[in-house]
This record gives sequence, C-alpha cells and structure tokens, in this order.
Amino acid sequence: MKIEERLEFKNKAPVYTLAPDALVATAIKAMSEKNYGAVVVVDKESKPVGIVTERDFMRRLLNEGRDPTNTKLSDIMTTDLKLAKGNDNLLEWLQQMSNERFRHLPVVDDRGVLINMMSQGDFVSYTWPQLLNRVAEQARASFSVNPSIYAAIGAGVLFMLVIIAAIMLLA
Repeated sequence: MKIEERLEFKNKAPVYTLAPDALVATAIKAMSEKNYGAVVVVDKESKPVGIVTERDFMRRLLNEGRDPTNTKLSDIMTTDLKLAKGNDNLLEWLQQMSNERFRHLPVVDDRGVLINMMSQGDFVSYTWPQLLNRVAEQARASFSVNPSIYAAIGAGVLFMLVIIAAIMLLA
C-alpha cells in the first residue's frame, strides 16, 4: 500500500510548519495547544530543512539549559531528515521508522515541497484483520512470482516484523 492511499494521509490537518529563525517558545506553545508531536522547519519554498520533535526539546533545549524564549528552531532542529513521497510503500517506511526509532515522517512532492506528515501512529492504525489481509496478499504475490520455500519464509518473517513493530508501538 502506498502512503497516499491511507485514509490518514488524505484526512490530515495541515502540517505545522515554521521558519528556521522562529523561536522555540512559539513552537512549544502551538504544539501544546494543538497536541502536535513535531513541527517541520521549512525554507521560503516550503521545502523541509529540519524537524523539531518533543525529543529535540528534551535533548537540545532542556538538557543543555537553553532558554526557549531566545533559542531559534535552527539551533535545536534535527537536520538529518527522512523524507517520503506519497507513492512510497507504507510498510517499508513503517519498518524503517521502527528500526531507526523516529516517529514523524514528512511527505514531499516531486519538487521537494512539503505536502503532509505521517506519524508511526498513522501507519500502524491498521486493524488486525487489515494487517493479516495485507500480509496474506504479499504472500500470495510472492508465491505466484516465485513459489519457493524462501517466499513462504519471507512472508512469515515480514508478518513477524509487522507484529513486533505493532507490539512495540502499543507497549
């Protein structure tokens, strides 16, 4: 399934964005009021240049004793961004997010302009029947292409990875 096919992708509120020179206090206030877990820092063309999450506040603001009223987002933002496209495979991103321990994924168009943001919660909002059906579809596709024992093992491993990721997120 593609990211853009998810109902959560289609129905999300606009992404909360700020410029790099915005103050951290501004982001904290808005994120608290709107219950957002992250703000995407964008340039003048709406292209992501960073992201600031609750974890960044803890590690780069509080832990370093910075004052949010005079610290810019550019001083604490994460710049090693992972950016998805709407037609990317949802399960591949879910696996990468779980393995690399990040929870927010900006989605950009072909020009690199921010169009949405998905969270791990958006990706794992499948119900168990949906997950089982998805894994069964992938297993059937594998068998029709290469009916070897390796395809069966691969489908089983994929199923277990999805189950483990879902359990880790629910814990």
